[in-house]
Amino acid sequence: MTMGRVPQGEQMNPVEHNRWAWDRQVEEGNQWTLPVTSEQVAAAREGRWEVFLTPAKPVPGAWFGEVRGKDLLLLASGGGQQGPLLAAAGARITVFDNSPRQLGQDRMVAERDGLEIRTVLGDMRDLSAFAAGAFDLIFHPVSNCFAPEIRPVWREAFRVLRPGGALLAGFMNPVIYTFDQELERQGTYTMRRSIPCCDLETYSEEERNRLFGEHTPLEWSHSLDDQIGGQIEAGFLLAGFYEDTEAGWKLSEYFPPYLATRAVKPLPTGTG
Repeated sequence: MTMGRVPQGEQMNPVEHNRWAWDRQVEEGNQWTLPVTSEQVAAAREGRWEVFLTPAKPVPGAWFGEVRGKDLLLLASGGGQQGPLLAAAGARITVFDNSPRQLGQDRMVAERDGLEIRTVLGDMRDLSAFAAGAFDLIFHPVSNCFAPEIRPVWREAFRVLRPGGALLAGFMNPVIYTFDQELERQGTYTMRRSIPCCDLETYSEEERNRLFGEHTPLEWSHSLDDQIGGQIEAGFLLAGFYEDTEAGWKLSEYFPPYLATRAVKPLPTGTG
């Protein structure tokens, strides 16, 4: 067992495991832990910036509107990537993440480039650190695959948004989780799992380490009923949608593995 490793099996706390695992991902230089450069921050200060909910397509500017002076929550979005650019563009930024090391990347960029970024450690399903109606916009890139359940994420996001505010969310197409991962790497696409599912239920620890690496976070598939239906159930109105692919992932040649939504918290009846 690696020093500091969260215990496996029945005693494992998935939130603690993924906190540990994402801290290790920072040490190993995972692409989603590499902070933006000072040059990118300088460009964002001049109004030239783009951020990503999914790997390849930048989020349409219309999904944001004017961010200057707005309160933005970067939900499960540490790593020093999106938060610093939006802060440089003039937004008031709070980054909420389960990994101390990921939050440390945001603080490093903020100190390096003179940005104001608040960082908060926690589980994305529990936003009790924030008052109701605290934010104008929530930016939630692909990350809820690391949470055992996601309807609480949508309910909490709805609560902390102001009326008229928007939730921008990226997430995995759940179909990807049905394939046998080992066979997929050999170019054979065989269904192994049904949705919803979790790595713990499908693979032994030895298989997980061999297929994904010892320091890989646990993932859960979530049905579209939970992903999109869950947003609607929480009270959101869907106002935007797109699909995305990932370069180098063979599965992307057959269907888009990533989805993104823009969901709006309605204004009270009789206003706006």
